[in-house]
Amino acid sequence: MRSILSILLLALTTTAGAETWVRCGDSVDVAEGALTGPVTLVVVDDRIERVVDGHPEAQAQAGIVDLSGLTCLPGLMDMHTHITSQSSPSSYSKAFTRNEADVALEATVYARRTLEAGFTTVRDLGDSFNASIALRNAIDAGHVVGPRIFTSGKALATTGGHADPTNGWRADLMGAPTPREGVLNGVAEAREAVRQRYKDGADLIKITITGGVLSVAKSGIAPQFRPDEVQAVIETAEDYGMHVAAHAHGKEGMIRAINAGITSIEHGTMMDDEVISLMKERGTWYVPTISAGKFVAEKAEIDGYFPALVRPKARTIGPMIQDTFERAWKAGVRIAFGTDSGVSPHGDNADEFVFMVETGMSPAEAIRSATLNAAELLGVSDRAGRLAPGHWADVIAVEGNPLADVSTLGDVAFVMKAGHVHKTPSR
Repeated sequence: MRSILSILLLALTTTAGAETWVRCGDSVDVAEGALTGPVTLVVVDDRIERVVDGHPEAQAQAGIVDLSGLTCLPGLMDMHTHITSQSSPSSYSKAFTRNEADVALEATVYARRTLEAGFTTVRDLGDSFNASIALRNAIDAGHVVGPRIFTSGKALATTGGHADPTNGWRADLMGAPTPREGVLNGVAEAREAVRQRYKDGADLIKITITGGVLSVAKSGIAPQFRPDEVQAVIETAEDYGMHVAAHAHGKEGMIRAINAGITSIEHGTMMDDEVISLMKERGTWYVPTISAGKFVAEKAEIDGYFPALVRPKARTIGPMIQDTFERAWKAGVRIAFGTDSGVSPHGDNADEFVFMVETGMSPAEAIRSATLNAAELLGVSDRAGRLAPGHWADVIAVEGNPLADVSTLGDVAFVMKAGHVHKTPSR
């Protein structure tokens, strides 16, 4: 347990304008995939001002954070989360029982859990009630503890598509959702849906270009956007400075998205050599979400966890994602780290590193996917992904060497986000 004195001392180290010296026993150079030896990170406000070799004597007025027994890394970044919800056997019925306030308050628990697991930045790809937008704003304002959030708000679907919120509902409740609710048909509605997300305050756009596993609908792989609809979404998003991520399991949907200029393919289950070649040609990012695949495959064996229409999809599609990931990274597709947490449990995000390394990927490459690569995908490489001057003071620390044992990232001892300490070693 941390003492009240230690908490007060750490609070003093983050006083505006003052220097905080973070003394790391070692640190990971994520670009080189190597340890640096002892370093001191000099933090001012929300940025790293300089990185000094060793542990020199600090100026008298500087605050000291002693991590001399730990290894420091830049804060981790998860490019596929659903931070306002979490899977359970009651998830489907909750759509009829939870109000906006229920979703928002529950989301604060998941946000803190994610940050304390060492993930200082996330991309949220689909919510209800625009709760992730409100959560992002509350975190930015300092009202709630959580990671830095880049969010799509409500994901976009076609009628009956994976993100149609009324799939499986009784006919008199189903109605006809509109672009305001994230359901579109045709080019004009595609543009309207993007503009509504912009109006809502989204940072990016997420489309469900194929069927999905957990929606109460028959197909998990069929394409669900026509090529002109995808093109309209991407063109309109570009007008507003937003990139577009595509949930995709089936091949044809992936091809349509990649040809239209999609930024990232999420899941990518049925990716074959043709799709891989096209992604490499276009520089498309792949966010694999192996954790979600393993989770739904496991839960599909539990009677009653999923609706009957969902269960066979979870059994079939879930176990395939890790093999798809292995083929994609070995072929040279650009990989950014993503878990689909909210399907898999929040706070267990680092399990994804273990699943990636199980395929033969090195720990260094896996860590790079959640730092440098994720920052590049988000367009924040000048501010995130490294322990470097001018970058956000997002620092985590673990015991041991994560380049030798990547599972150490599942037990983060220290978390600093934007110069504020949120977790300290228990000893």
